[in-house]
Amino acid sequence: MLCYAVNLEDDDGTVLVTAPDFPELTTFGDDRDEALMRAVDALAEAIAARIYDRKDIPRPTPIEANGLCVRLSTLTAVKVFLYQGMRDQNIGKAELARRLGWHLPQVDRVLNVNHHSRLDQMDAALNAIGLRLDVTSVAAPDQRSPMRKDAERVDELRDEYDFRKECEASTPRGIPKAQLSRGKSGIGRTGDGTLAIS
Repeated sequence: MLCYAVNLEDDDGTVLVTAPDFPELTTFGDDRDEALMRAVDALAEAIAARIYDRKDIPRPTPIEANGLCVRLSTLTAVKVFLYQGMRDQNIGKAELARRLGWHLPQVDRVLNVNHHSRLDQMDAALNAIGLRLDVTSVAAPDQRSPMRKDAERVDELRDEYDFRKECEASTPRGIPKAQLSRGKSGIGRTGDGTLAIS
């Protein structure tokens, strides 16, 4: 889907993250992994701010040979396609709501990167502005390049971050947030995928 280039640099003992496509994006971490994990959230927030401010969302610039990128979740990428498609065609929220027969809050939700919209809703919204969502899968290469390994690590960190946010949202009061991690005592997933407290 969409993978935006990021730069990492040492900043007095921490790792600073910037993104050439989003000058407003800066975040940091104590180490490389934490910096990349925070970059996922910072990128989503930068996109949400641009949607709120009615600004364009840039297409990702090509990634250099040894460069790093932060990949948007599939749902966030689809929301970016919808929002930018609306901007490109000068279609406002009210017009989209009219075309879909929806109420305005429903349109707000499909454009909100923090809302877990259903794929059929996203597909209907894209169709209403003359776009179609095509989903494909590609085989992973046999030999993983260092850049591919970094991209996979960023994806793993994004998944871990999403998992933690989901756990925190469903955590009963009184359970320390320090227990929110995979494989440790606290909150985890059962065999059927539901959240469980151990």
